[in-house]
Amino acid sequence: MNAPLPQDALAAGPAAGSVRPDTAQTLSARRERQQRLVSALSGVLPAHALLWHAEDTIPYECDGLSAYRERPLLVALPETEAQVAAVLRTCRELSVPVVARGAGTGLSGGAMPHRDGVTLSLAKFSRILKVDPRERVAVVQCGVRNLAISEAAAPYGLYYAPDPSSQIACTIGGNVAENSGGVHCLKYGLTLHNVLKVRGYTIDGEAVEFGGLSLDAPGLDLLSVVIGSEGMLAVVTEVVVRLIPRPQLARCIMASFPTVETAGEAVAEIIASGIIPAGLEMMDKPMTAAVEDFVHAGYDLDAAAILLCESDGTPEEVEEEIGRMTEVLTRCGASGIEVSRDEAQRLKFWSGRKNAFPASGRISPDYMCMDSTIPRRRLADMLRAIAAMEDRHGLRCCNVFHAGDGNLHPLILFDANDPDQLRRAEAFGAEILELSVEMGGTITGEHGVGVEKLNSMCVQFSPEELAMMIAVKHAFDAPGLLNPGKAIPTLHRCAEYGKMHVRRGLLPFSELPRF
Repeated sequence: MNAPLPQDALAAGPAAGSVRPDTAQTLSARRERQQRLVSALSGVLPAHALLWHAEDTIPYECDGLSAYRERPLLVALPETEAQVAAVLRTCRELSVPVVARGAGTGLSGGAMPHRDGVTLSLAKFSRILKVDPRERVAVVQCGVRNLAISEAAAPYGLYYAPDPSSQIACTIGGNVAENSGGVHCLKYGLTLHNVLKVRGYTIDGEAVEFGGLSLDAPGLDLLSVVIGSEGMLAVVTEVVVRLIPRPQLARCIMASFPTVETAGEAVAEIIASGIIPAGLEMMDKPMTAAVEDFVHAGYDLDAAAILLCESDGTPEEVEEEIGRMTEVLTRCGASGIEVSRDEAQRLKFWSGRKNAFPASGRISPDYMCMDSTIPRRRLADMLRAIAAMEDRHGLRCCNVFHAGDGNLHPLILFDANDPDQLRRAEAFGAEILELSVEMGGTITGEHGVGVEKLNSMCVQFSPEELAMMIAVKHAFDAPGLLNPGKAIPTLHRCAEYGKMHVRRGLLPFSELPRF
């Protein structure tokens, strides 16, 4: 393990979206750092658990946001918690950054490697340790796939409610890092509402636990701080999740609307009527066309927008709620209403929504999936604004929403091989996020900040708020080695971003926050 590193280990240079090319001098310095790191970690991990050759580290250079890439000095694949702790202690001693990684399905660049750091892959932590049907909990390692939890609980009539569209691949550790949701989060909540306890390790290699099996754990509610912290506070290794009974029946309404305005009004009216559907999703016409060509779900291709409204529970509850929702949808101007006849058709309706991202990949070389949240009543306003942005930036956009809670997922279509298209896609996305804040919303609903939304954090939060976030990170990770440069921008970065806005005429100087 102490033999000189091969010349190709770092020589490939930066990929698209990474920060800077390496000079011969910096390449030599990086190779030297890499050699020291391999030597140190070879004492705590077996040879097969360390990757540093170019062909081995390239697969880790990005997550689902492939527009931004970087190669780490080394990838570590521990198999036990003791090894995780040892890796963290070693990196702490060497002042080496650590980026934890699950399945790499994130969409904000949160798992993009640090060029001078270690990518800590937790893929081997894939065991379901316990399913307790009496307590209705499951104890799982961080690398367990989201869907696998429900599959393991199915024999007991139970399941894990949060269902991101990537649930077939995404891991529970990544869900915890991003506080993931899914199409049924309106009724059943996000990851935060379905996780009871988290175990992990600090940058010092110290074991820590957050939450507990009781309704209220002693001390500060740090579980709520860790969930959604994007791997900046601790490395999660084990999670206790809440399981709930599988409903006796579920039925889904597919409602077509002649305009996005009437569809948006219907969403607001359903919630105002006191109905909390199991799922309430919206797709615009371009998105509907893309997914219908892919999965043939039976969507109305003439509709300007469609809503998927699901009810679950006992047969009596479902019948009553379906009737109430149908009444509201009709009153709001639905041009067509179809209720799933059986479970197969219900799953077919949802298959289109669940496959919105791969369907977009069939009609464009690349896409950038944005993630923001706005008040439900502003859905139509946002769609009209996005249509104007398409003309302004010269790019197409397909839209799919978690309409019930106002969580938007505009998919901006572009070709990453064209640098100008990438630049325009970034500007398009930033404009959507800034408008979301202006409408009273937030820059993220469930995908996290990562590297994608650092500038937008400067729009959302004041310097005082950002300083408090930095203080929380410092309390957990004083040297700042866990996923550095992600999620929380520096005040200097925000000041530079504000000046850029003034230079481009995007914002008058008088309206900028004072940094």
